[in-house]
Amino acid sequence: MINDVLHGAEEKMRASAEVLKKELAAIRTGHASPALVDHLRVDYAGVPTPLNQIARVTAPEARLLIIQPWDKTVLHAIEKAVLKSDLGLNPANDGNVIRLNIPPLTEERRQELMKIVRRRVEEGKVAIRNVRHDAVNKLRDMEKEKEISQDDNKRAQVQLQKMTDSLSIEADQIGKTKEAELAKV
Repeated sequence: MINDVLHGAEEKMRASAEVLKKELAAIRTGHASPALVDHLRVDYAGVPTPLNQIARVTAPEARLLIIQPWDKTVLHAIEKAVLKSDLGLNPANDGNVIRLNIPPLTEERRQELMKIVRRRVEEGKVAIRNVRHDAVNKLRDMEKEKEISQDDNKRAQVQLQKMTDSLSIEADQIGKTKEAELAKV
């Protein structure tokens, strides 16, 4: 029973770390990456659809993304989704593909993005701590119901804290890696 609680908490914490990685991948650095537009949703036949399901996104050069939809009628909707996003990019539509030139970041924009990275890392760490809190509550309830002993509860909480600390350090490391990417000129 304790193992189920710990295993479930670990899975949820790891999922929080993965979400953080995906969110940070969507933050624009000076280099083109298909992950930059993965989070975009395009209005396709009235349904918000992830961009990677209706188009192929490639980065043929360091500062260029090419979005090639499988259905040319959706070009305008993709262009609109890029303009609405917080990426700050201007799409160039040639009738077949959309080109996104990635301009170099200004120092001011770089600092803004670093603040966003730090905020998202902190949000990820809060999510990890919330998972720990829920697991601790489950353990306490199990102890109250006499399903586990007080000693088992304490040992499980120590394990839970080690997991939380480990994944918080991992979240910090993910953030530092992204900040280093942003700091490169």
